[in-house]
Amino acid sequence: MFEMPKLNFADPAEKSIPVWLTGAKQLKTALLEPKAPAGLPAEALRFAAATSFDAKPGRHFWFAQAGGAPGVAFCLDEDAADPFQPGALATILPAGAYRWVENPQNPELAALAFLLGAHGFARYKNLRQRVKLAAPEGVDARAVESMASCVAFGRDLIDTPANDLGPDELEAAALGLAEHFGAKAKVIRGKALEHDFPLIHAVGKGSSRAPRLVELRWKPKRTRKLTLVGKGVCFDSGGLNIKPESAMGLMKKDMGGAAAALVAAALIMAGNLDVSLRVLIPIVENSVSGEAFRPGDVYRSRNGLSVEIGNTDAEGRLILADALALADEEKPELLIDFATLTGAARVALGPDLPPFFTDDEALAEAISRHGFAVNDPVWRLPLWKPYAAKLDGKIADLNNAPAGGMAGAILAALFLRRFVSKDASWAHFDVYGWTPAARPGRPEGGEAQAARLVFSLARERFGTAKLR
Repeated sequence: MFEMPKLNFADPAEKSIPVWLTGAKQLKTALLEPKAPAGLPAEALRFAAATSFDAKPGRHFWFAQAGGAPGVAFCLDEDAADPFQPGALATILPAGAYRWVENPQNPELAALAFLLGAHGFARYKNLRQRVKLAAPEGVDARAVESMASCVAFGRDLIDTPANDLGPDELEAAALGLAEHFGAKAKVIRGKALEHDFPLIHAVGKGSSRAPRLVELRWKPKRTRKLTLVGKGVCFDSGGLNIKPESAMGLMKKDMGGAAAALVAAALIMAGNLDVSLRVLIPIVENSVSGEAFRPGDVYRSRNGLSVEIGNTDAEGRLILADALALADEEKPELLIDFATLTGAARVALGPDLPPFFTDDEALAEAISRHGFAVNDPVWRLPLWKPYAAKLDGKIADLNNAPAGGMAGAILAALFLRRFVSKDASWAHFDVYGWTPAARPGRPEGGEAQAARLVFSLARERFGTAKLR
């Protein structure tokens, strides 16, 4: 059953403990030079001096204010360009309600980080939001709560293991989201995919859990069109090119692209953007069986190109190819896909900085700008056309995984580019979908990378619809 997590600020009537935010270097200087400003009350400075507090970023201390009421001081790293830093408080403070005495530099993002940091994946553990923050002054509390709830929805999807989030359950989550926001939904499953979506069918037919394509449409009569596509591989064994144990442990997150697309869609619908939104989620499980597709097989794709299977573990680009071909037929103004596609992307940029690909220079600039503005950063890699010939198949138009092993992320993006031929402005995000080590506002676990930046981009490009 669909349920959107509810991440909320503290009740305004609830008594809250004040938190002072100070720079670590600033506090260090103030402890050495008593007249130097630290942004802290005198009681805090006296306590820090008396206890020889080591002012380092991320550290905090409690002190008694004048009159005896408790207060908290938290050290920020002045040199770090991370607006999520205050979100660390959500994981280090005891249960209770807190408020910032003065807002940090970017209070909206800091508050979002606090809400997200306080949320834990509670499906199998009794976790509650024990630590709460009073909505900072001047921040649109409802908008931040809505964004936090949408992001938590995506994180929870990725964190759910494949036994509880297979194709049926991912489909149900998408349909529940559609119902929640009044969108229309359509699903094509199993054998019905074979004629029009042969690559999706080929990848998914090896599993006892049928493949499918889920389509959501919201406000179809609006003239400007945005389409989001998300890779929904609920578990990737690698197929007959089976993964080693070390590479299979996190494969529940191989539907991270679908989660990111659904989060971006939820944000767009919740924000009532002035756009006709279409979401396409090809959903499969890449399994090993007598029905599984094989290396060397050849399949005709939706747009007519024949594809030779070089490796069954390069399945994500296959299901995206059919979904992108369908999206392309409608010629949307903007077409974006999200996919946990290649290990090469992680080798190049690590888990925290997903690459993106586009041949639209204006779109590339906007994506980079919005990514850094909302602390959802990405980095552009090239669609290097001289490499495109490497994709040529020996007995088919394309090979999904040519030999050689170099430029893997670029080759995957170039493969997808062959299925977007109309006038749409297209971008591909090769996301990791996972935070391997906890950071402020980003607990270890699933992460809907690039979803918030796409919402920010869409809001700038399409605007918000007037309420009737």
